[in-house]
Amino acid sequence: MSGAADAAGSTARSERDLRIDFFRGLALIFIFIDHVPGNILSVVTIGSFGFSDAAEVFIFLSGYSAAFVYGRVQRARGFIVALAQIWKRCWQLYVAHIFLFVVFTAEVAYIAARFRNPMFAEEMNVANFLQEPHIAVMMALSLQFQPAFMDILPLYIALLLLFPFALWGIERSPALVLAISVAAYVVQWWFNFDMPAYPEGSNWFFNPFAWQLLFVIGAVIGHATVAGRRLVLRGWPIIAAAGAIVAGSLIIVMSWKLANISPRVPALLLDELWPVDKTDLALVRLVHFLAVAYLVAVLVPPEHRMLRAPAAYPVILCGQNSLHIFCLSIFLCVIGHLAVVQLDYAFWVQALVNGFGIGIMMLTAGIILVQVDRANGKGPDRRVNCAAFGRELSAA
Repeated sequence: MSGAADAAGSTARSERDLRIDFFRGLALIFIFIDHVPGNILSVVTIGSFGFSDAAEVFIFLSGYSAAFVYGRVQRARGFIVALAQIWKRCWQLYVAHIFLFVVFTAEVAYIAARFRNPMFAEEMNVANFLQEPHIAVMMALSLQFQPAFMDILPLYIALLLLFPFALWGIERSPALVLAISVAAYVVQWWFNFDMPAYPEGSNWFFNPFAWQLLFVIGAVIGHATVAGRRLVLRGWPIIAAAGAIVAGSLIIVMSWKLANISPRVPALLLDELWPVDKTDLALVRLVHFLAVAYLVAVLVPPEHRMLRAPAAYPVILCGQNSLHIFCLSIFLCVIGHLAVVQLDYAFWVQALVNGFGIGIMMLTAGIILVQVDRANGKGPDRRVNCAAFGRELSAA
């Protein structure tokens, strides 16, 4: 849901780092897969191979994209213009979130009544809305009421709201801003700061005091790209260290999964690491993700042929239209959740849900491309064509 990426829609494709769009699109697909309970396809998502998952990918890339887009605006037109554009995007995201909330709660309420399953509303965290809608609506408007699957947009809105001031600081002293962000992360863990949510006694699922660090790291790297600096150090010792972290995380996580199957398999470091806190972005999650991101940045260059493969094209389109595709995926998650539960997690149902859901997301991204091209005067005969896309990239 990187609004910054959408704001750059007028930028020529040749100026885009397709890795950002590709991996953001892949994160959207992984989020959809992981939100369908018992989904057998979840074995291929990033969360099955380590401590972090698609949420880290999304927030990091959102920070990178925001700094890349609005950093250019700030350099060219000044802080006030950048602030105005960022806050305008915040308002657009807020409106999208409220619209999504209304449709989501209506969808869940209808399904719960239609199938006489009140537990479905409870599971989707909508039961409070049905019991006291007058209060729940006010809490939703203040971003304190966050039903299932709808907790990452409020986080992004909160981070983007304060981002103009962070961007101003990054322009002058990236190290100082990063140090302040790290200090806020440490203080949050030390004093256990949380954002209150609705109903009373609950908190935001994604604690912005913790997740801001990942966003700022992405922003610092994105701004360095705008400034023509390279912050990612290279060298086999660093690559080997990152590889060891990723491999070690994989071994530990796999040992936990195998221990659930057979008590003879030892669950490595289970007492020391479990539970791996997602709400407050546990340090082990942060380190694992940064290691993965480093390896991807080093081993997958911007011109990698994988990014020009026809199969990568629909994923890239999803990443370039991330807000629209995210909102669509939420509706699809609810339908998929209902289908697999009602039909006892049958394999054919999971296959149908995955194929239908991911296919609709990709098709919608393609339709958006056609509509944007028409609006830009490229004519109705333009086709969503992988080969043509590859030629455009080759000529760039």
